[in-house]
Amino acid sequence: MQKCTITPENAVLGAKISDVDLKATLHQKIKESIRTSLFEYSVLLFQKQSLTKQQQVHFSQIFGQPVPHPTNTRDRDEEVAEITIISNVVNNGRELGALGNSEVKFHSDLVFLYAPGSVSILQCLETPESGGETYWSSNIAAYDTLSPEMVKRLRGLKVIYKHRNQAYNPDPLSCRPLLCTHPDSRKKFLFVSSSSAQRIQGMGLEESQSLLDSLFVHTTQDKFVWEHKWSKGDIIVWDNRTTLHRRNSLDSNQRRIMYRTQILGPLTI
Repeated sequence: MQKCTITPENAVLGAKISDVDLKATLHQKIKESIRTSLFEYSVLLFQKQSLTKQQQVHFSQIFGQPVPHPTNTRDRDEEVAEITIISNVVNNGRELGALGNSEVKFHSDLVFLYAPGSVSILQCLETPESGGETYWSSNIAAYDTLSPEMVKRLRGLKVIYKHRNQAYNPDPLSCRPLLCTHPDSRKKFLFVSSSSAQRIQGMGLEESQSLLDSLFVHTTQDKFVWEHKWSKGDIIVWDNRTTLHRRNSLDSNQRRIMYRTQILGPLTI
């Protein structure tokens, strides 16, 4: 009989899912348990897995329909378009995948699109001994620790988002509420992604930037953050709505290869 064991991490978010082989045809109850766990813990870690690209796409369907990355066409896999390669490896002068060696600061994926990233899945094929560690912060915990006065101030406010590459932006620009209710779990969360936030709608630029800066600091406090050091065979699934994520920089002499799948969906109800 199939089973899976759910062990919460010692943090405000994150859980380890063990005793499950993701290559297998999973029973519907196991799929439902995994999906429910994601909305409970926001980040799920599966260890010692080894999925083909097609198997990763199939597993990702537990959370929705994976799509080819909406903006990154260069790093899509040639055989399986739903797979995006994340890598710092360079072969014969050609980059194998996206993001290279640089640090990536806290953000939520594709927030500048009308249908932003809802769930992301990342499988580790190769990883260095150090560098490339990834961090997730909890937007739910960030909401829960807002003062009643701040909740009142933020209620009804929306942030305009814009990617630095104008070709990626819809017209008009996407505009998202700061205070959200998760469409599946109905949990409340604070949503603000610094990577492409432009300003708060209807607010003066100076006041808007001051409030955004304070919210950026609030959402990424250490007490809201869980860190993961990758190992080969790790698969991490995260909810882009209730988390922000970032990663450390990498040594260019140490290889890192990941397969990513992406699901899009509503931010809030």
